[in-house]
Amino acid sequence: MALAASGLPAARLSVEITETALMSGGNEALRDLQALRDMGVGISLDDFGTGFSSLAHLRAFPFDRIKIDGSFVQDGDRRSDCAAIVRALAQLGVTLRVATVAEGVETPQQRQRIQADGCTHAQGYLFGRPEPALRDLSRLKAINALHVC
Repeated sequence: MALAASGLPAARLSVEITETALMSGGNEALRDLQALRDMGVGISLDDFGTGFSSLAHLRAFPFDRIKIDGSFVQDGDRRSDCAAIVRALAQLGVTLRVATVAEGVETPQQRQRIQADGCTHAQGYLFGRPEPALRDLSRLKAINALHVC
């Protein structure tokens, strides 16, 4: 298997599945996710709140993370309904003891808002933009040096 060949500890890997992929994959997708989880791989439900959103997905599989779609985070500055959705999903994560990742955080104001709402993690251009792989390599080595598995 690729994971074993890479030498990466399974606990350092996290895979993401969108709700759409989860729905189209059915029980087979759930079995595959469970097999990955049994190896120690983290599992995230990506783009939660878009597409075929259903709370049943959160009952069907014990996700490690719920990733809140960036459109809600970004529009939360201008639209109270989007801000309310982010807040509700963050509180759902707290209640279910599941980490929540706010995607698409681009400004310090958005960061402050999602932290106040209870999101446990954030990602977006505020923290860094995609870079060529060679530039990322040195950064990844520094991060990996901080984690002992």
